[in-house]
Amino acid sequence: MLHHIRTLWELTRARITLLRAEPERGEITTTVIVTALMAIAAIAIIAIIVAKLVQKAESIDLGLG
Repeated sequence: MLHHIRTLWELTRARITLLRAEPERGEITTTVIVTALMAIAAIAIIAIIVAKLVQKAESIDLGLG
């Protein structure tokens, strides 16, 4: 039983050491924020285009009435 605990402890220490050595810590937050802002901008641009298209389509006189 003690051997299993020591093995688990060593694996945990090795993993923590490896994670601390990675140079890209914290970059995921910035990436997510930038991606979200780009998605919001794209949705806003699409909404503006759709609104202009609908406005133009409604202003066309088809001569039906």
